[in-house]
Amino acid sequence: MYLLLIFLPLIGSICAGLFGRILGPFGSSFVTVICLMVTFCLSLFAFYEVALLDCCVYIKLAPWINSEMLNVDWGFLFDSLTVVMCCVVTFVSSIVHLYSTEYMAYDPHLPRFMSYLSLFTFFMLILVTADNFIQMFVGWEGVGLCSYLLINFWFTRIQANKAAIKAMILNRIGDFGLVIGILIIFVEYKAVDYATVFALTPIFTNKVFHFLNFDFDLISLICFFLFIGAVGKSAQLGLHTWLPDAMEGPTPVSALIHAATMVTAGVFLIARTSPLFEYTSSILSLVTIVGACTAFFAATVGLLQNDLKRVIAYSTCSQLGYMVFACGLSNYSVGVFHLVNHAFFKALLFLGAGSIIHAVADEQDMRKMGGLKKLVPFTYSMMVIGSLALIGFPFLTGFYSKDVILEVAYGKYTLEGHFSYILGTLGAFLTAFYSTRLIYLTFLSKPNGYKSVICAAYDSSYQISASLFFLVIPSVLIGFYAKDMIIGFGSDFWGNAIFTSIENMNRIDSEFITHFYKILPVALSILGVTSSFLLYLFGSKILVKLKLSTIGKKIYNFFNKKWFFDKVYNEYVSQFFFTISYTVTYKTIDRGIIEIFGPMGLSSAITKKALYISKLQTGYLYHYTFLILTGLTLILGVRQFWVFLGDFIDFKIFVLFLILSFFLLNEKPSKNQ
Repeated sequence: MYLLLIFLPLIGSICAGLFGRILGPFGSSFVTVICLMVTFCLSLFAFYEVALLDCCVYIKLAPWINSEMLNVDWGFLFDSLTVVMCCVVTFVSSIVHLYSTEYMAYDPHLPRFMSYLSLFTFFMLILVTADNFIQMFVGWEGVGLCSYLLINFWFTRIQANKAAIKAMILNRIGDFGLVIGILIIFVEYKAVDYATVFALTPIFTNKVFHFLNFDFDLISLICFFLFIGAVGKSAQLGLHTWLPDAMEGPTPVSALIHAATMVTAGVFLIARTSPLFEYTSSILSLVTIVGACTAFFAATVGLLQNDLKRVIAYSTCSQLGYMVFACGLSNYSVGVFHLVNHAFFKALLFLGAGSIIHAVADEQDMRKMGGLKKLVPFTYSMMVIGSLALIGFPFLTGFYSKDVILEVAYGKYTLEGHFSYILGTLGAFLTAFYSTRLIYLTFLSKPNGYKSVICAAYDSSYQISASLFFLVIPSVLIGFYAKDMIIGFGSDFWGNAIFTSIENMNRIDSEFITHFYKILPVALSILGVTSSFLLYLFGSKILVKLKLSTIGKKIYNFFNKKWFFDKVYNEYVSQFFFTISYTVTYKTIDRGIIEIFGPMGLSSAITKKALYISKLQTGYLYHYTFLILTGLTLILGVRQFWVFLGDFIDFKIFVLFLILSFFLLNEKPSKNQ
């Protein structure tokens, strides 16, 4: 059953990819959707057996690499963390597959698209079920590859090409850090499987590792590089710029990347390696600060974006910041709980956005929409529920995880804890503001688009509506029903899957913080909803005046241009590397050193000297005999001379002198001589 859970998406992908022409669009869609739905059912059985019955499962499938100290097996580990991720990944993926059968129905390459989606799911399952770092890295790279293929699915569009390349390059930076971390683990631990590494970690607490001519604490260095990998994959501040550009792919791709796969991999990695992170407080502080800054930064940028999907994309970036700083505060269970909750309502928002885009002739600019409430009532209700869950409205799914994150941040009673609480609370206000802005501009404002487009808007078909309905149920209920089981006091749900040291257990402290700080995030969220609605309903003239003022223009430009991260990267970082590449690697190395010492340089030198040798070709036999005898005498003489002086002379200097004389002979005299 467990192997079938992992490999069914791969079977569906192969069938749709290799036999798509035979099966056709309907056959490919049917096979992949059925495979994913069966996989989800198997995930539920695995959840019942592993998480509820507390019966962890380990499967050693086959040996993979066996080279002296490096022993890697194809092994699958099913513990509480794994089965929770399997349920989320397979549920969201099966809904996205069902949705895609209608959304992409008129695309001539539907079988290829369904194949890529299933392959994406397969690699994500490999990532979360791996029992060692090498196998996890296979899944890690696999989801990166599939994200490239799916973002660039409409490959005739130049923006899709650029977005896919950008995603690949920025993820390579993070992946390079992850590779270094895994290599350091192998060098010191002589193992890469989780069980061995986590068991040996307490022994290495004070060990120093020499890296780049400096001495570092071993575990801190490993966790730093693992976190670099998580920053790239989970789009934290610095390597986040690929995430909004990934919107160039089809909407189902955006839902899959942002909800269940790809971006959740970084948070999963931090939670999985919690036995390492718990022994390095400095890196945990770094994780907390980066996550809090990401949550606030993305919320400010989403405030003034006009593209419907980009607003939701920046909200994903912001929510990932919440998950990461929850892990940085040693509350991995709360971070993973928010990951689970976020997957449902973020998938709902993206698929709802796709339904809107279909309804208005593929228009994505919110300023050209409006008045859709009565035209697409079902999609409107789904988007409202998704937005309220994202905001953290009381008694919806987001409320039960986001507010707990802020409570434990304040209850940590440390500088980074209060820092993350302040930025997270401000981020909650901004999230509520831009979510309400999205709803108002899209559905409630006066129509701003073309009359022919707005009047022809319609609610989507059965597959799309059914997908939204299936997602809205967990978006409303899962937080309430799963809270006590997953993050409740005394719950042994996670078992050994997540490790938290005794010093970092502060959940009890968070229960007794001042009531004001508990209620503040909710109050600010409601204030954000109210102020946004009132401003756009009654104060549109004030907003226009504010935007046209001198300071307003600068603020709008700063936030709308994403804090100029792309401008800095393009004009300073990229141009610097382009210049270095041209002047050093191309002109100096390729066209310089390699041409001089390579085949071209040798051939030109030999051609010049061959002119003198050709004069010796007289055609007389006795001349050739004399040359052979003279040459052999010289060779034997040099050999005897070499053997005799070998104990007294360093022949490296002799060889260098010989090469130098060769170049001096070839040097052309200048015109002035």
